Amino acid sequence: MIRWLRPFTRAVTYTRWLHLFVAVVWPAMWLFIDEAWWTPATAAVVLGLAGLIPAMRTVEGFQARLLLLGRRQEGEPQLIVTEPARTWADRGRVVLWLEIRLLLGGLAGRLTFQLPLIAVDLGQAALGHGSDGAGWLPVPGHHWWYALLAPLPLLLLPALVVAGGELITRVALRLLGPSPAERLAALEERTEQLLERNRIARELHDSIGHALTVAVVQAGAARAAGDAEFTDRALAAIEDTGRAALEDLERVLGVLREAERPVSSRPTLADAGRLLESARASGAKVDAELSGPLEIVPGPVSREGYRILQESLTNVLRHAGAVPVRVRLDADDARLLLEVRSPLPGEIPGPGRGSGLRGIRERAALLGGRARTGPDAGDWQVRVELPVR
Repeated sequence: MIRWLRPFTRAVTYTRWLHLFVAVVWPAMWLFIDEAWWTPATAAVVLGLAGLIPAMRTVEGFQARLLLLGRRQEGEPQLIVTEPARTWADRGRVVLWLEIRLLLGGLAGRLTFQLPLIAVDLGQAALGHGSDGAGWLPVPGHHWWYALLAPLPLLLLPALVVAGGELITRVALRLLGPSPAERLAALEERTEQLLERNRIARELHDSIGHALTVAVVQAGAARAAGDAEFTDRALAAIEDTGRAALEDLERVLGVLREAERPVSSRPTLADAGRLLESARASGAKVDAELSGPLEIVPGPVSREGYRILQESLTNVLRHAGAVPVRVRLDADDARLLLEVRSPLPGEIPGPGRGSGLRGIRERAALLGGRARTGPDAGDWQVRVELPVR
């Protein structure tokens, strides 16, 4: 019993009924002034023409959201759109919505006034009084059992309120909801957001992982060396690397908060010297060979190349420690070659271990390039080729 009464405790039940009445206020006033048969037909034609106006979709969408859906919980998708109609198909749906709303509103208004009048007529007929004829349904004769039927129209009215509100809401979701093209655009936007967040997570892994690896290696080397001068250099390197990691972290957090983020603020291969110096400060003997116009490599390729180089150096420091590293960067008009070679570590990462090597391969594949990681001629090699066009 409580479940059947629950709809009547919700405010949206009554705002939906109000929504039905609003649709027929001006036709009802017109009909009150002039009861000609053509008045409802004229109202339908006027609404049909109004539905062709693109802004009408915005007006009806806001009204339907406010009165039909009630309070939306945070994170729930918008089921009714409020953008102006862009296509004739959208305008046609608005026209159909207005006509159905006029029809349902007129029927709901009629029943709302007539059902109490029918109950009154049944009561009067049961008491032997004549019907005043105001009711829509005639009540012939005078029978005592009419008193048993008199409450039925009054019980039917609340059910009509709930059913009518539910029906108009379903129609609104169908006709004022997003079109197939809008659903596809929303899905594409959501996909782009997920891809962006996945890329951000990968960047955060690369940046913070590199900083922590450098800090751990430097701290261990300083403790083992027992040299005050070396310790000062190690602390300076940890400070510089940590500061750069904090900048990356703040930038990533800004994106996750959906703040504006200039793409140009992301590091590129023009900043590769910072990575090389950081690796040298950690004790690695880095021999770098940079050739070609690295500064004019296209932005996406240069930014992803920087992250690949960062992850490669981080893996060397993490798995092999302070060992000789040969870095080669070569750019021309067709492709960018990035190669990092170091002595094989004691423990060779398997093909399914960790996300660093997988991330390198994924970055290269997304740019149409290729990456090869693994043992080669007694060294551990990361070799990446990226097209620059």
